[in-house]
Amino acid sequence: MSKNTIPSRKDVPASDKWDLSSIFKSDSEWEAALKEIPELTAKVVAYKGRLGESAEVLLEALKALEAVELKIETVYHYASLMHSADENDSSATDKNGRAMMAYTQMGAELSFIDPELQSIDEAILRQWITRPDYADYKIYIEKLLYLKQYILSEKEEKILSLQGECAETADTAFSVLTNVDMNETFGTVNENGEEKPLTETTWSVFMHSQDRKVREEAYKKFYGKYEEHQHTIAALYAGSVNQDIFITRARGYKSSLERALYSNKVPVSVYHNLIDCIHKNLDTLHEYYTLRKKALGVEQLKHYDVYVPLVKSVDTYTTYEEAVEICRKALAPLGKEYTDRLCAGLTEGWTDRYENKGKRSGAFSSGCYVGNPYILLNYKPDVIRDVFTMAHEGGHSMHSWYSVHNNPFMCYDYTIFEAEVASTFNEELVFEYLLKNAESDDMKKYLLAMRADDILATLHRQTMFAEFELKAHELVEQGTPLTAELLRKIYRELLELYFGPEMNFEDNSDMEGLRIPHFYSAFYVYKYATGISAALALAKRVLNGGEKEREDYFKFLKSGGSRYPIESLRVAGVDMESTEPVQAACDEFKKIVEQLKTLL
Repeated sequence: MSKNTIPSRKDVPASDKWDLSSIFKSDSEWEAALKEIPELTAKVVAYKGRLGESAEVLLEALKALEAVELKIETVYHYASLMHSADENDSSATDKNGRAMMAYTQMGAELSFIDPELQSIDEAILRQWITRPDYADYKIYIEKLLYLKQYILSEKEEKILSLQGECAETADTAFSVLTNVDMNETFGTVNENGEEKPLTETTWSVFMHSQDRKVREEAYKKFYGKYEEHQHTIAALYAGSVNQDIFITRARGYKSSLERALYSNKVPVSVYHNLIDCIHKNLDTLHEYYTLRKKALGVEQLKHYDVYVPLVKSVDTYTTYEEAVEICRKALAPLGKEYTDRLCAGLTEGWTDRYENKGKRSGAFSSGCYVGNPYILLNYKPDVIRDVFTMAHEGGHSMHSWYSVHNNPFMCYDYTIFEAEVASTFNEELVFEYLLKNAESDDMKKYLLAMRADDILATLHRQTMFAEFELKAHELVEQGTPLTAELLRKIYRELLELYFGPEMNFEDNSDMEGLRIPHFYSAFYVYKYATGISAALALAKRVLNGGEKEREDYFKFLKSGGSRYPIESLRVAGVDMESTEPVQAACDEFKKIVEQLKTLL
């Protein structure tokens, strides 16, 4: 098969595909499990109105709840993975849809649990959970009690549960508008005399082009089309913000920010400290853009100049198997057990390796309590970044593996706040390994430039996004409606603040603020910035430390959902309530910029 040919799913060798039999042996076994969900749900519903009768009755109900939640998680996980591997497969699409419908139905029927549990006298409930037979459910109940003041009545909770799909309307409409309706209208870009289609997918390819005219044409056409739809998109985002504020006020939180952070017990000061710390270090970011302007040799630095690699790619060819061995050597400081298990997973059934028709783009790790922590890749041997992607997703999967094997089902799942730590930690170790073993100055320059861009994209850029989200929500909470003009004004001010005096923006550069899909999951992006800050700090701690530092890190990996994220990271050796980790990440970025100045 030609390397330029993308195979159909059926033509991909089994050795290159994940083996989902650790979840279900066959589709018929999955079908049987799906059919069990209504009956398992009914067993829980049978305890409605009885949860407070006695410790024994509540324990029976919790076991029934655990059974149905474990079953639905497994059913949905299997269907989701099949759908991701081939979205052209109508059977997989059907399974995914039916699993989602079952999830929604179950959620509505079991919406009585939280408010009824909250209605039990807290002193009595706390006494019950001290019993040895409550060991698997103690943390689950303690976390519910923490949320008690924001849990509504059974009827109100059911209403909120039933409007869950409606709440996704703005996000769904934005996705359909930008990925379907608009995607056919961006036009083409002339590259090497050939007209190539401009789409949401090819946009990033054009932005990485070494040909500045290609970047400029793609940029102006892309944002020009967004500008034509600015009022519609602004209305959709305003609808998403209004939905956030509706839930915030319905539950009684002081602000949308507090609601988003409260369930993970993350103080709002963490969010504000992140923004403040990045503001204090913007001079280094501005120095980087000055360096970029000089390296590119342009009279004016434009917004379409910020994504092209600062150093042209170094020709490399790393087979999948060679990439696995790089991960093994780079992650050696974590010990043989860790590397053996990860590398076995990468080669023996956890991983879907290469692109096929209909396969979801990009990469992800997805684990549940049953089966392996699977990894989807679209690995390309001539792209060195894909080695980092392998290590990144492997970090997620090992985090999931340790969480599952050290916690009961009801408290095994870690938060998104923690998720990016284990993955970015692995990336940092791979970077340090490759830099140390680089065979040429060109490779060193390439790795340093790539790492600078990665930190910038994850730390500085996500913080700018986080600041935009905060300003938008605060305006609505104060009674100011969001319009296209207002949103663009806010975003332009942030662009000018973060990019500094070297950057020359187009009139419609602020349209970028209306095209970020993550904004429809409010107050999510800041976790990328805190995640990389924690990861860089922990990577240095482990590399420069000994057995204690490594074991502290494994305590974090094993925590799962048994601790709140700030606490689990503190156990690992980093305090995210202080600005120290963020400042250390800024210092690391500054160090890389100084090295690049010398090498370039």
